[in-house]
Amino acid sequence: MKKEKNDIKLWLFWFSLAVAIIAAYNILGNLAGVAQIIGNILGAIMPFCIGLLIAYILYMPCRSIETLFKKSKKKSFVNKHARGLSILTTYIIALIVIVIILNVIIPIVVQSLSDLFTNLPGYYNSVTEKINELPEDNILRSEKATEIINNIKNIDFTALFNMERIQQYIKSVISAMETILDAFIAVIVSVYILAQRNAIIRFLSKFTKAIASKNAYEKIKKYFMKSNSVFFKFLTSQVLDAILVGVLVSVALSILQVKYAVLLGFMIGLFNLIPYFGAIVAVVIAILITVLTGGIGKALLMTVVVVILQQIDANIINPKIVGDSLEISQLLVIFAVTLGGAYFGVIGMFLAVPVATVIKLVIEDFIEEREKSKEIYIVHIYSYNDYICVVCIF
Repeated sequence: MKKEKNDIKLWLFWFSLAVAIIAAYNILGNLAGVAQIIGNILGAIMPFCIGLLIAYILYMPCRSIETLFKKSKKKSFVNKHARGLSILTTYIIALIVIVIILNVIIPIVVQSLSDLFTNLPGYYNSVTEKINELPEDNILRSEKATEIINNIKNIDFTALFNMERIQQYIKSVISAMETILDAFIAVIVSVYILAQRNAIIRFLSKFTKAIASKNAYEKIKKYFMKSNSVFFKFLTSQVLDAILVGVLVSVALSILQVKYAVLLGFMIGLFNLIPYFGAIVAVVIAILITVLTGGIGKALLMTVVVVILQQIDANIINPKIVGDSLEISQLLVIFAVTLGGAYFGVIGMFLAVPVATVIKLVIEDFIEEREKSKEIYIVHIYSYNDYICVVCIF
């Protein structure tokens, strides 16, 4: 009897393996069809994913506005309908911000870029003439400097910052929501999530508790809350910091009458979203543009002002906004941003810090639990007056 059961199990194993091999062969032989099915599924759920993303972005301001409304008199209209009014207010504010960006900031930036690329040959010739007026022993007239200047001249800036390419990219982003219906569904989904967020959280909590052990549930809950807190804190603070830096730089450079002040401020603010490397790249590009459009003296003045503003941001503004909640070393930030950029591009560089922070929290929690359960043992091996500390994890 036992032998028969073993034979049946063995037969089922080989049968399952054969089915799996045939299925894998069919899938590999029809990758285009599989890709189309996956594409159709993603297309169908895309409005819901976008709605979830919108709700996640607007959750914090919506919650803050709701808390403010609930402070009004009890039984008042505002207090009774705090949730609905907070959602409505949040969407109105978001709509106003989008309208301002699309109708005020973006046209100025696009016009500045167009003007810059149109006048680039003239700027280059002007700089070249000024360099030629310098004494022959000047470093800017050396063969190496001349080679660098000629290389800059040969750079096809219109290809790097091709407006048609930018417009195509914007259109491709917009085409992700192919119809007005998709956009409408995304907004409705986001409104529903914001309105029913407490019920959704309770359901997910009960569902997780039902399928996971008590210990696993507590860990999932703790990691989720930590991750959510880190991402919210980082994303909101980085965006606010970037806006503030962009405005300050634009105003300061406008006062100094630096050409394309709004463009430079917008660029520096945008690049400021990427920790460390973003600020450096933005300053280098701003120096090159200002040298071409205003000369070396104006570029030096612009550099001093921007560096001062960045130092004020790094030492005063950013700590006030971000605080010490991330608790992550500068070396780990640089490593995370470099790794994120290498594998996931600009998005990876932007999200590297919160992801690294969450991983760090998980590892620290793991070590703490091991220490509490006495599964980490410190072994001291003495040799004369020194000792070696060996950490063993079992």
